[in-house]
Amino acid sequence: MTRILVPLAILEGESISPGLTTLLGPVDVTVLGYHVLPEQTPPDQARVQYEERATDALEDLVATLRVGGGRADHRLVFTHDREQTIDRIADETAADAYAIPGASGQVDRLLVALTGDVAVDRIRSFVGELIGNRGIGVTLFLATDDEVGGRALLEAAASGLSARGIDVTTELVVDAPPFEALLEAAAAHDAIVMGERAPSLRSLLLGEETERLAVESLAPVLVVRNIDETSTADGS
Repeated sequence: MTRILVPLAILEGESISPGLTTLLGPVDVTVLGYHVLPEQTPPDQARVQYEERATDALEDLVATLRVGGGRADHRLVFTHDREQTIDRIADETAADAYAIPGASGQVDRLLVALTGDVAVDRIRSFVGELIGNRGIGVTLFLATDDEVGGRALLEAAASGLSARGIDVTTELVVDAPPFEALLEAAAAHDAIVMGERAPSLRSLLLGEETERLAVESLAPVLVVRNIDETSTADGS
């Protein structure tokens, strides 16, 4: 079963929009409630102070997800390192993807970004499992400087989803800044799916692309993990 990790700054009031709750209905969800602590604050001290309030908020979120028909559980972590915590819990739960919640009403169309060195087959399979037989349309998006190769990649990915009865269109952008083109395309969609990539110097300077996209588009972003690379990196 496909599993999605939803990290939330739970004590800061982050939540899951109704649209994202419905979108995640067919998959298993782990809600990761985290609270980032000052370096000098021991996690055990924070747990004594905040655990009850954070747990109540997480249980309410999980109950809402279950009402929508999904299977959901939660984790609570007090941490000094947000990114390390998300990576660790994603590994422990064998999550296929993680979500940056954003804000969304009803999700009628997904923008699926295939730009860059991402696991296209994993993304396509994930989207197929997420949508199932619901009437949610998909736009496959690719920004590239290789027009011929780009069209071939989009056509192959589209045929796999079309075979599952999913309404698919494609959007190819050639010789344009990829992030800006993706942000422009996102405006006409309710949620975004993209693949996990190694951080670049640009992302380190300007913030992870996925985080920037969620902030600037306001839409939920689902990031499909490159599990093969993760497994190789930890020696398993």
